Amino acid sequence: MVTQAELAGLLDSVGRRDEAAFEALYAATRARLFGVVLRIVRHQDLAEEIVQEAYVRIWHSAGQFNPDLAAPVAWMVSIARKRAIDVVRKRGEPLDEVAAVASDTPEPIARGEMSEDLSNLLACVGRLDPEAQKLVLLAYYNGWSRAQLAEKFALPPDTVQASLRQSMMEIRPCLGLA
Repeated sequence: MVTQAELAGLLDSVGRRDEAAFEALYAATRARLFGVVLRIVRHQDLAEEIVQEAYVRIWHSAGQFNPDLAAPVAWMVSIARKRAIDVVRKRGEPLDEVAAVASDTPEPIARGEMSEDLSNLLACVGRLDPEAQKLVLLAYYNGWSRAQLAEKFALPPDTVQASLRQSMMEIRPCLGLA
């Protein structure tokens, strides 16, 4: 299992165009990115294409990654999620179908499938108040956009963004990233 610090190091190397680091980054994160994209587009072939495009963007943008602003996987998932939502919109599918794919309540993860890192992450998220937990899980696990969250919780998008940022800052020490 690759740690967040190791992923940040890989992204730093990718930013300097290190192909071996890119291969290691891809191997360590492809399943996660594919899962997020597949949940949004619901078609395996399309998800594979979008993930490939996301990694091209990651290759070109890795030098801009700042580990003080986001966890490596969250940054990469954000790139893949945005691309998947763009594709869904271009296909003319209504946004409420995207919201249906990223369901209203986060899906439970079977304990047997949980890695130690994921278990630790969920324990840290569990320390947040219930509303913050929902925002974080819907945003980063289910792939909801800030606009979707703002509508769901009847909050301005800036408030949603600030709440997510605050929640991430609260769980960083728990994850050993402070």
